[in-house]
Amino acid sequence: MAHRSVTGKSLGEVVRDGRLAKQWSLRDLAKRVEKTPSYLSDIENDRRVPAEEMLKDLARLLDLDFNDLMARAGRFGEDIVRYVTREPMAGALFRQVSDHNLNSEQIRKLSEYTEKLASAGKKDKK
Repeated sequence: MAHRSVTGKSLGEVVRDGRLAKQWSLRDLAKRVEKTPSYLSDIENDRRVPAEEMLKDLARLLDLDFNDLMARAGRFGEDIVRYVTREPMAGALFRQVSDHNLNSEQIRKLSEYTEKLASAGKKDKK
């Protein structure tokens, strides 16, 4: 089953929209990512979830947001998994966000607050 974002589009739909915005055929994109057109068709039709590296390539080539693609793919990424393993409270925070079913606006505010915390932490280190 395809993961859908707030916009209601699946990963495959976003990739297809990005490809069409570039006016590329499946073959054009396939050449650029060194994959077969059928592999990309599977992604666009939500029959396959690509690996993190492929999502990076697609984001770069199609001018899409990598983090958005990762989220639509239902992936966290290796760096995040390592971080949560090292900092278990990060996993607890994610569970709280999920348990309380925060909406997009609330998550945006939480994200802005994390940026403020990170900036303050950098100033404290100086």
